[in-house]
Amino acid sequence: MYANTNRGNTNTGVIIRKTRNHYLIQTGSDCIEGTLSTRLKNEADFDCVAVGDVVTWNDAAQITEVLPRRNWLSRRGAVPMPGGYAQEQVLIANVDQIVPVFAAANPRPAWNLLDRFLVSAESSEIPALICLTKMDLVEGDQLAEIEAIASEYAAIGYDVVLTSTATGRGLDDLKSRLQGRLSALVGKSGVGKTSLLNAVEPGLGLRVQSTSKATGKGRHTTTMSEIFTLASGGAIADTPGIREFGLWDVAEDDLAWFFPEMRPFLGHCKFNLGCRHDEEPGCAIRKAVVEGQISPYRYQSYLKLRDEA
Repeated sequence: MYANTNRGNTNTGVIIRKTRNHYLIQTGSDCIEGTLSTRLKNEADFDCVAVGDVVTWNDAAQITEVLPRRNWLSRRGAVPMPGGYAQEQVLIANVDQIVPVFAAANPRPAWNLLDRFLVSAESSEIPALICLTKMDLVEGDQLAEIEAIASEYAAIGYDVVLTSTATGRGLDDLKSRLQGRLSALVGKSGVGKTSLLNAVEPGLGLRVQSTSKATGKGRHTTTMSEIFTLASGGAIADTPGIREFGLWDVAEDDLAWFFPEMRPFLGHCKFNLGCRHDEEPGCAIRKAVVEGQISPYRYQSYLKLRDEA
């Protein structure tokens, strides 16, 4: 999937796995283990290499350069100590789409977490494909609720696929949307990613699990990002299970723009671009919520994220 090129005395490839200070670089059909060069270690005050990065390395298998990224998905890293500062944690780079994976039940979907993923994808200009799993576990009013919310996201313009590995619902649609693309799966642990991956390609979920097991952190826990090539074309980047997702480099004044359904109303409030879209009179976005043009779920997500920003 990835070509090998020569830049003088260096080679070029893609990081497909990282563990601590070691990196697996794919170049053509081959892979090599690499480390950071002394210069990169000294120049970077944080982990400067992410899975998906295109890098160059020398004859000693030392990474010498990270080439410019076309995009990347980040979150706010944990503060290392009291009084310290959070840093950017890059989950994946140079992807074609982000695939937030949520279960319809067991556990119930956390829509605010989904909105965090979507805002981050919007800010990085990365397309998103929303995937809901375990649809066979919901029925009646609960099924109607899930399908109604999914329809709201689709109306905004997001691609949404509802799946069940038990019934086969949506699996062909999902496979076609993954084909020929590098797709980064993001979501909490326990949402059925392993079963979903096995349904997409037999044995793929087991390949992901065996890699996670090698880290010593538990068989069912993905603790690092890794890219897996699909036999049907394209690749999947599996990312660590995420309980919390703090936005990185999203300013309060820009937040509403990353909710696509709010864009037509920006600049039409009484206080124009100075409106925070909360309690101000003459707010066009609040009016759109009342009139049913913006989902109350999404509006509440916006308010929560704005307060954090």
